[in-house]
Amino acid sequence: MSERNWHKFPVLFSLYIAQSIPMSFFSTVVPVIMRQENYSLSSIGLLQLVKLPWTLKFLWAPLVDNKARSTKELKRWILISELFYAAIIFSIAFFNLQTDFKLIIFLVIIAFIASATQDIAVDIYAILSLKKSERSLGNSMQSGGSFVGSFFGTGVLLVAYHYYGWSNVLIMLSVFVLVAVAPLFISKRELPADNVEKERVSLKDVLSFFKQKGKFRQIMLLIFYYSGLIGIMAMLKPYLVDLGYNVKEIAFMSGIFGTLTAAVSTLVGGYLMQKIGRRMALFVFLTMSLVAGLYFRYLSGIEPSQAALYIGIGMVWCAYGLSTVGIYTISMDAVRKGREGTDFTIQIVITHIGSLLVATASGKIANEFGYRGLFNTEILLSIFAFLILLYALPAKIKE
Repeated sequence: MSERNWHKFPVLFSLYIAQSIPMSFFSTVVPVIMRQENYSLSSIGLLQLVKLPWTLKFLWAPLVDNKARSTKELKRWILISELFYAAIIFSIAFFNLQTDFKLIIFLVIIAFIASATQDIAVDIYAILSLKKSERSLGNSMQSGGSFVGSFFGTGVLLVAYHYYGWSNVLIMLSVFVLVAVAPLFISKRELPADNVEKERVSLKDVLSFFKQKGKFRQIMLLIFYYSGLIGIMAMLKPYLVDLGYNVKEIAFMSGIFGTLTAAVSTLVGGYLMQKIGRRMALFVFLTMSLVAGLYFRYLSGIEPSQAALYIGIGMVWCAYGLSTVGIYTISMDAVRKGREGTDFTIQIVITHIGSLLVATASGKIANEFGYRGLFNTEILLSIFAFLILLYALPAKIKE
């Protein structure tokens, strides 16, 4: 890689970390704070609504595709989205969680609409600025930024809240969001001129994405590639609770050790995809998911030591970090020119829906058949994902 191009990677890293820290804080830390303030579980459940914009963002992705085609336009969209995002977070700092709960939820949803819009624009910027050979490393920055953001959002900010309180933490969060976007505007790199498309994109393009030849195989892969991991991850904390670990221990084991392991693994994933190719890397990453499932099945039959659990947690988060790099990279490869934001968003939303279904079902499976039954199911889902790779692999991934 030439010296001229290396700087695009820290720029992408900073942009992705900017959007992931507030998301992690509001979806993970705020429920803890609310429970400490004696909110009902039903009220805490309402907080999950803040994730809705990230599921529905494909609806306005065509608008961003239409309006953000050049370097200047993309930077403008990212800046405006970030400013609005930061302003809403800053304003929330002056409301009381006890007395202004519904208003805070409303404001967070509005903030996440801005964050989701910024994400679409950043994805377009990443796809247009990265050569095909650079996408695996670029997606290491995307995945790594998300995991590092989760680490800070769930761990560091919870500690900060304990010492500095609600208002100060929100003000710090809003300032960080603005600081993290600065590298984009320091960078003077222009997008290639031949990537600027003027053809109008509409919601019909969302439907036409699914009508492309061989797209069903791609969708199947997106739905099931994570499936052998998601159930384990969804039930990991309850599993540790049942083994006798307290909240502080679980927070470190999964929230800190796990997310940092995933962040490091994304760098390995990007390197492997460059060296051994997309197809082989996808098999390697999926093998890690299968091994993690087999390992947790083994743990379910014994009384595991803490060291054994750390190995298992490291394996499952490592597999997840590797898998995100693989999925993001092949999703970038599958976008249509001029519809980068729309097509990439559609594919990532599909993975979210697939993960949501598996995570929802995992609780019922664990309740009915125990943790061993859940881990057996996860093993079968990993094998099924292998079959999709073997017999229904999209042609673009074979290269």
